[in-house]
Amino acid sequence: MRRLRTISAGGPSILAKTTLDKDLGKVTRLQAATLDISRQAVLPGLSILFLVAVTIFATLVVADGPLAIYAIIGAVVAGYLALNIGANDVANNMGPAVGGKALPMAAALVIAGICEAAGAILAGGDVVSTVSKGIITPPADLPALDFILVMTAALFAAAVWINLATVIGAPVSTTHSIVGAVLGSGVAAAGFGVVAWPTLGAIAASWVISPILGGLVAAGLLGLIKVTILFRQDRIAAARTWVPRLIALMSGVFTLYMLSKGLSRVWSPSGQTTLILTGIMTLGAWLAAHPWVARRSAQMENRRKEVSRLFVLPLICAAALLSFAHGANDVANAVGPLAAIVSAAQTGSATTAGDVVLPLWVLAIGALGISLGLALFGPRLIRTVGEKITKMDAMRAYCVAQAAAITVLGASTLGLPVSSTHIAIGGIFGVGLLREILTNRGVRRRPNGAPPEPPAPPPTAELTLRQLEKTEKRRLVRRRHAWSIAAAWVVTVPAAGVLAAGMYGLLSVLTRL
Repeated sequence: MRRLRTISAGGPSILAKTTLDKDLGKVTRLQAATLDISRQAVLPGLSILFLVAVTIFATLVVADGPLAIYAIIGAVVAGYLALNIGANDVANNMGPAVGGKALPMAAALVIAGICEAAGAILAGGDVVSTVSKGIITPPADLPALDFILVMTAALFAAAVWINLATVIGAPVSTTHSIVGAVLGSGVAAAGFGVVAWPTLGAIAASWVISPILGGLVAAGLLGLIKVTILFRQDRIAAARTWVPRLIALMSGVFTLYMLSKGLSRVWSPSGQTTLILTGIMTLGAWLAAHPWVARRSAQMENRRKEVSRLFVLPLICAAALLSFAHGANDVANAVGPLAAIVSAAQTGSATTAGDVVLPLWVLAIGALGISLGLALFGPRLIRTVGEKITKMDAMRAYCVAQAAAITVLGASTLGLPVSSTHIAIGGIFGVGLLREILTNRGVRRRPNGAPPEPPAPPPTAELTLRQLEKTEKRRLVRRRHAWSIAAAWVVTVPAAGVLAAGMYGLLSVLTRL
């Protein structure tokens, strides 16, 4: 049976679908919807299985004692938090790569999961980065049980808040969530006297600093690419000159970032060694990139889309390195309170909990939890970050990834508290707003030296109306996502704090029954 029939209406023939084709299309869509519903039903079950496994594992590794049960509970809550970090926070690294069509969703999930787990286990930060940041200073006479309840409440509140943000599709900062939660439960336990107000002021400043810096750096990189490559008459020749330089810049920035921050748990080289290795990697990347770019661009047409393909491999490398760095820093921050709980349960003291180093099994819970959370719940936030804010391609996504690394490195050097989440989102808005500004100001897309365009026809009412409609459509950034994301940022610290304070009160009542 022929499934298509030809229709001629005084012009070229066209193909039309038969009723059978339409019915089969409906069945296919129904099957896809059924699979999606089934997948949504399976996800909570897999999460519960992971938490059950964490419970069994913690029971085997936690030493016996009067407070051991609280360490086991803390491990389960930390596993729940790790799942939510994977569902929400990792989207900032992989979202631009997926949105820029450099990676399919499945490949992005695999790369991010491996790199996040490797970063958490091999180079995970220590407890000082979370517990002893100066958020709160618990009094010396605070009982160990109360300190354990403070940290357990903070873990649970941060996890619940990130879970809610994931449900509504808002990427939020894990660091700010855990900071607000520790603050709220600490105040509930010992009053406002334990709060380190300068630290809170710095965190509030980072709400503004992080997205602005990320946006400016990303827009600056995209502007550089436009001026040096896209606005040239021979884009391919310009790309052969500038793309190796950009790859060398990426290699140097990530080498400096990893040596000075990302690998601090494994290796802390001297400043001179760091600079020498950074220079070697930068020069090596520049030398290796020249023949690679020449070979890739040999058969390319002088078009923007073709040039953008040269940024696919650098973008994949940048996204993978960002995921490793995220695992090395932010994941350990999230499970840091668990290490403090384990220490307090074993020593019976709250004053020494901030000095303990993260045990390997604690890092393992964080690494496995974030990888599983990413695989199960990450695609929704990845699509929000990569596709729903502004249109991305490999070139723009590369600018966002590079901006994230440059901004985090520069802010760390200057001692500015910034959020990788806010930087990445700010970078996406930065490249989108730059495109919008250039478009609305009439910046020509044709390369320099190209023949001028023919003069515009005299204005008519119909032409004026079309131009007005076109002008109205030149909004290349979806503002509604900006407002929802900004609102989630602003309320993260107080919301997590209120949740943690309430949870601490509830746990205090339950432990005294």
